[in-house]
Amino acid sequence: MATEVKLPELGDGIESGDVLEVFVSVGDVITQGQDIVEMETDKATVPVPASVGGKVTKILVSEGDTVEIGGVILEVEAAEGAAAPAEPKPAAAPQAKAEPKPEAATEPKAAPVAPLEPPQPTAAPPAAAQAASAPAAVKQPAVAVTPTPPAPAAPAPSPVEAGSAIAAGPAIRRFAREVSVDLASVRGSGEGGRITREDVLAVVRTNQETARSGSTAKADSGSTMDSLEAAAAPAVDDFGPIRVERMDRMRKTIAKQMHASWSAVPRVTNFDDADITDLERLRKSSKEDYAAQGLKLTSMPFLIKAVATALRHHPTINAAVDQENEQILYKEFVNVGIAVDTDRGLVVPVMHHADRMGVPEITRSLAEMSGKVRGGQFAVSDLRGGTFTISNLGAIGGTYSTPIVNVPEVAILLVGRSRKLPVVMPDDSIQPRLMMPLSLSYDHRLVDGGTAARFLNDVIGYLEAPSRLLLAL
Repeated sequence: MATEVKLPELGDGIESGDVLEVFVSVGDVITQGQDIVEMETDKATVPVPASVGGKVTKILVSEGDTVEIGGVILEVEAAEGAAAPAEPKPAAAPQAKAEPKPEAATEPKAAPVAPLEPPQPTAAPPAAAQAASAPAAVKQPAVAVTPTPPAPAAPAPSPVEAGSAIAAGPAIRRFAREVSVDLASVRGSGEGGRITREDVLAVVRTNQETARSGSTAKADSGSTMDSLEAAAAPAVDDFGPIRVERMDRMRKTIAKQMHASWSAVPRVTNFDDADITDLERLRKSSKEDYAAQGLKLTSMPFLIKAVATALRHHPTINAAVDQENEQILYKEFVNVGIAVDTDRGLVVPVMHHADRMGVPEITRSLAEMSGKVRGGQFAVSDLRGGTFTISNLGAIGGTYSTPIVNVPEVAILLVGRSRKLPVVMPDDSIQPRLMMPLSLSYDHRLVDGGTAARFLNDVIGYLEAPSRLLLAL
């Protein structure tokens, strides 16, 4: 009778996932396509819909469990089985006909009817008093019960009742878990009652104030846990209080990738600057046109275009090393990964065929990618197929760095914050110029210093001559 709901395929190469949250409980009636759990795989967080509908009879996973693809998540009864419990309701009609009390055994039959009505307990004392009188007294509870339910049900728009249909996105659910807030207790202030980050923060602040006023000990510990992520149970080592958190799947994936790169790739980094004074003038003259379309024009789309164009002329930078088979894989396509900083770590969505796109198209695609990543709405496929990576440290601050190559790629470019520097011009005059710091790390097994320098010179040439960049084919 029970039907198993299994973890479906979540993407190429994905063999398992970690359970972040279970959205249903035993006894819930679910429909096909309804989200039942939220899974974390590599760098993606995805909701898993039910493959069939019915009544949940057993849940076989819990938060933190690792589930293999094809593993059973829960069991449900078929929709027909879920409807079966409703059949006892028609039995109330025959009992009404049995009221003319031919026998005393009629009264016990009236007792099962009472538990089916939620408000019956409050009406039970008068019903017990009237039980010894005429049969009309048996009808009175039925009449009195009908108007009673609407009264308690009316003031029921509390957040707790929305438990199985909490209006919150994956990013908000994840944030609530990190700060130990039960979303069922949060009243959403967003459109359509959706729960926002501010709603969760309000609950955290309330809990903190309650904890501080509770006792001096809690107040002292609260001062060291002002950070919202400090919601995990406190612990103590030999030197003082600490906070222990389980390493999530995303951080484990990043650690594994970085270790593989550090262990296998002999990395070298070239540092240089690009004079983007003319490019900045062009950007400022065009930003109003982009703003009218809801787009923010930064220097990043120009850099992506410059890199993608230069990669076409430097196939060694756009390649991969197959050390096991002693082969070099030259990619005939240009897919640029853009490292995006999120509250859960660095995520690198990929802009496919960036060399075929113009600056307006790149700007629009970059805005969509960043929105999806920061909102936790990206899929695993959005992170696949990159041939080169750009990391924008300048959005946070800093100038130069030594970025780690994102294997199996062979190079990565880090851009720092542009700043004005005094530059000696060809006519020996000294002028303030806007300089963009660039750090190119590359796999020295394949990429030689001269190859890397020529590639970086081409990127700088496009940035310093925007007309070449816009006319590049």
